Amino acid sequence: MSDQAPQLPMIYSAEVKEALAAGKPVVALESTIITHGMPYPTNIETALMVEDIIRAEGATPATIAILEGAIHVGLEQNQLEALAQSKDVMKLSRADLAFALATGRTGSTTVAATMICAHRAGLSVFATGGIGGVHRGAEESFDISADLQELAQTPVIVVSAGVKALLDIAKTLEVLETLGVPVVGYQTDDFPAFWSRQSGLPCPLRLDSAKEIAAFHQMRQALSLEGGMIVANPVPFEDEISRNEMESDILEAIDEANRRNVTAKDVTPFVLSRIAELTDGNSLETNIALVKNNAKIAAQIAASLNV
Repeated sequence: MSDQAPQLPMIYSAEVKEALAAGKPVVALESTIITHGMPYPTNIETALMVEDIIRAEGATPATIAILEGAIHVGLEQNQLEALAQSKDVMKLSRADLAFALATGRTGSTTVAATMICAHRAGLSVFATGGIGGVHRGAEESFDISADLQELAQTPVIVVSAGVKALLDIAKTLEVLETLGVPVVGYQTDDFPAFWSRQSGLPCPLRLDSAKEIAAFHQMRQALSLEGGMIVANPVPFEDEISRNEMESDILEAIDEANRRNVTAKDVTPFVLSRIAELTDGNSLETNIALVKNNAKIAAQIAASLNV
């Protein structure tokens, strides 16, 4: 058997291919939020709205997913619809991305896997909801998201509403500092907590415009620094749920996950779903609002990189 690496199976949508050929800004989007983050049909409705927001800002959306063993950079609407209704789709990160490609599987991409695929596709900006991080109780479970290591080695700007609030935010920020990952508050000194504008923890850095963020990214490249950065973009005022209000529901959902022995990649989707039930759907509405807000800022950053 030859040790020669196979050609990477990557397929660009017509829209993305045209944008890249013309040198226009493109924003990567993950697909796990479609398959594991929201119920149908909210997931497909949100995905289409987010893509339209990016287009309205003058950029091109590129939702990334693995379909039958190929990386798709940009999905057609029928592909989005099919993915939104699919069951038992693999949730892919760095550890199993190549496995899905080699075995012809279909899977959605987490933050880490989306960063890998985006970088291979030549994309520098990625909009998501919230990144993964250090889980509560990680000192016993050692449950730490692969997203953090990916941020330390893959040069993609990740626009998010901070860390998912069900995690240990303080420990996550400590790990990011250790890994040398810049955490930039967008027009804020307070690190956001997903549904909430404030976590009670400071942002290490602050920038107030897409142009400044683009310049920071370009200077890191000039220094040949590895890895990407987090742009922590708080949910809009009118859509937030306060940290104090959310905490009791978060604790109840995590406790239930522990009682049911929910582990590994299943924890986050289970807890998010349970929190949506406990908040009578309010957390889901806020989730949608913050994803849309992140997409808008990401498109502006991508446009600034293209100037």
